[in-house]
Amino acid sequence: MGAKRILISTLVAAGLSVPLTLAPASFALPEDHVPHLADIMGTIQARHIKIWYAGKAANWELAKFEARQLEAGLVDAAMFYAGIPVSNVTTMAKPLHSLDEAIAAKDGKQFSKAYSELTADCNGCHASMARPFVVIRVPTGQQPFGDQLFTPQGKQ
Repeated sequence: MGAKRILISTLVAAGLSVPLTLAPASFALPEDHVPHLADIMGTIQARHIKIWYAGKAANWELAKFEARQLEAGLVDAAMFYAGIPVSNVTTMAKPLHSLDEAIAAKDGKQFSKAYSELTADCNGCHASMARPFVVIRVPTGQQPFGDQLFTPQGKQ
């Protein structure tokens, strides 16, 4: 799994100005301690929400931190689950790069646009993995999971 993580990290980082933080080469989880994909994705969803609220509050340092954590979660998902194509992770490089640029520029309008692109790409990935029922959106309100639509597609 180490080679896959390095490959994914290299491919994703190539499109980003924010470096990934990798665990030391000697780090390994026991086979029976691989996190469930749903848990990784739930953490990514929480990061998605926090990026939005941090950006809207102009807390650019927190937005940058959460974006890095979201990216690391995507790498973990692809590393631990062979059924996730590397291309699904690497296609996220462009919207993550746009988000990083908006955060670095401290530009709220650019941030909103980049965040919307990231959200659309998340939904595209869900659809490509036969999970079109998982629909993420720009958060509304400050309730938990305010970035997810729970109404079935076509019934909103």
